[in-house]
Amino acid sequence: MRFRIVAAFLLMLGFLAAPAAAQQISDADRSAIQSIIQSQVDAFKRDDGGAAFGYASPMIREMFGTPDIFMDMVRQGYPMVYRPRLFDFAEIVTKDGRPTQKVRVVGPDGRRYNAFYPMTQLPDGTWRIDGCYLEASEEHQA
Repeated sequence: MRFRIVAAFLLMLGFLAAPAAAQQISDADRSAIQSIIQSQVDAFKRDDGGAAFGYASPMIREMFGTPDIFMDMVRQGYPMVYRPRLFDFAEIVTKDGRPTQKVRVVGPDGRRYNAFYPMTQLPDGTWRIDGCYLEASEEHQA
């Protein structure tokens, strides 16, 4: 009985430690993640839907189907990412066990947001954007 309790405890510790392991992002991966996100934002600024769509994960591409539908969604739902006044990389955090890049954003209306980009790594080692979630920033707005 005591062995089972110890084994269950060790197993639980393994599960609790798993998200911390996801936070171990190499400098090369951190750079690659930020480069992909910046490249997508640059594509938005050029209205290059094909390029912007190419930085999205296979799941996102399947969900939207075409670059035009994807760009319409971004223009309507994410103007602060589509045309940011400020786009500043912060730390990479772990959300749902995945590396998620936090970005401080100021939208075209001057409002501040924290944008969270969950990332997925493809079998060839490249990174793709698997969504974007926004929070209104608590920072003082000038």
